[in-house]
Amino acid sequence: MRLGTPIHDAATLGRLIRQTRKQQNLTLETLAGLCGLSIRFLSELENGRETCSLVRVLLVLDALGIELTAEPPETAAT
Repeated sequence: MRLGTPIHDAATLGRLIRQTRKQQNLTLETLAGLCGLSIRFLSELENGRETCSLVRVLLVLDALGIELTAEPPETAAT
């Protein structure tokens, strides 16, 4: 069973992306080539820039093999 990392802000997501990239021994340049994105964008993403495009973020997550899931809040039983 894999436990996920709760993502509550852009900085946490950026740290996860940087950690995963480094674990896979990828440079920013290599990942940029895999995603078709700029090194600048990836650097801003890893540094927690809050205005990054979701479509581009999803491209990066896919290239790194990171699965994004969302869970709705639990509701009280009636």
